[in-house]
Amino acid sequence: MTCYRGFLLGSCRRVAGGRAALRGSGAEGRRHLGHGQPRELAGGGSPADGGFRPSRVVVVAKTTRYEFEQQRYRYAELSEEDLKQLLALKGSSYSGLLERHHIHTKNVEHIIDSLRDEGIEVRLVKRREYDEETVRWADAVIAAGGDGTMLLAASKVLDRLKPVIGVNTDPERSEGHLCLPVRYTHSFPEALQKFSRGEFRWLWRQRIRLYLEGTGINPSPVDLHEQQLSLNQHSRAFNIERVDDERSEASGPQLLPVRALNEVFIGESLSSRMPYCWAVAVDNLRRNIPNLKGLASYYEISVDDGPWEKQKSSGLNLCTGTGSKAWSFNINRVAAQAVEDVLNIARRQGNLTLPLNKELVEKVTNEYNESLLYSPEEPKILFSIREPIANRVFSSSRQRCFSSKVCVRSRCWDACMVVDGGTSFEFNDGAIASMMINKEDELRTVILEQ
Repeated sequence: MTCYRGFLLGSCRRVAGGRAALRGSGAEGRRHLGHGQPRELAGGGSPADGGFRPSRVVVVAKTTRYEFEQQRYRYAELSEEDLKQLLALKGSSYSGLLERHHIHTKNVEHIIDSLRDEGIEVRLVKRREYDEETVRWADAVIAAGGDGTMLLAASKVLDRLKPVIGVNTDPERSEGHLCLPVRYTHSFPEALQKFSRGEFRWLWRQRIRLYLEGTGINPSPVDLHEQQLSLNQHSRAFNIERVDDERSEASGPQLLPVRALNEVFIGESLSSRMPYCWAVAVDNLRRNIPNLKGLASYYEISVDDGPWEKQKSSGLNLCTGTGSKAWSFNINRVAAQAVEDVLNIARRQGNLTLPLNKELVEKVTNEYNESLLYSPEEPKILFSIREPIANRVFSSSRQRCFSSKVCVRSRCWDACMVVDGGTSFEFNDGAIASMMINKEDELRTVILEQ
């Protein structure tokens, strides 16, 4: 263990030395922050019929960055001083992480104390303790963290009548689109009183139901937050001759044990997450298997039970109204510069006397981007094709479209179907995924006014 600890600290010192040399030559690291996302669409939700007062509540607390770093190096038996040095060498602030951890912990304690003051029985759990039995025990689930914690909490709730409530425990560092307004972070008793008096609205967020069928499927999910996808999955993809008889047989549709609150992403994964040894293996296989040349996502898609269409792209994103302002929005949004270029071309080609100015460009840009958003309660899916390849073989008749049902047949080499960025399923050649909206899968959440 001592050797491992020394190796970690020594490696980080070498990296830190390289960074110092860059700074000495005038290079600077810059953090690129994305633009803020649109807030929740206004006017949604239904009035609460009477008050809501649960008897038993499970509080799902996020894992802070400080806790993550502790767990990450637990096998090295690092002392707090060792951890402090290690973080400093990586360019992270130990005191800063500890401060955010204390802020989160204090706000979680505030939530728990507020619940117990109302005579409500409480269980506090982390990701690893959060299971189906815990969900069954509770009358309501509170996600204490940010949007990621809210997605985690919702992932195991299949009962449409069980409320899931998000509380942002670090508003200075987390946007918390899916959480209560930030004022209730420090005034949670006020939120409980409003719940009790019925001074809120229910928001029934639609979710995507997933079925998996075909050959070689594995309906067992992989938790991406607990581990990166293992090499075992890759080895099954490369082991062409030794295929398990049970998995090689075609199977009927199986309902997967998760529902997508934000989105489902389908695409090849080898090119973005393989180590050097597998990169060498893929290079060797490319010489013998033509389909591996580009590692683009190859699949067939059917929309609303329509005809199948062969496509190649960088993957598909299928989102709900809740997810329409998340990844899907960034895939499809247009920049003002592109809008200005198109309007200039339209003015020239159509001999239009269009008063092209900054205000018009901004208005058209905003109207288009706002059209990408829709209510979390609307029972429809927005699917988007990322970077479609169009030629005489492959087409993309609809790069973006609303639908009620989408079916995808995989022709991929090593693909995954990822639900809400946290749960992954293998999705290789022969597998078929069917995705749809079902009223039984609605997630019961609340809206509180500021």
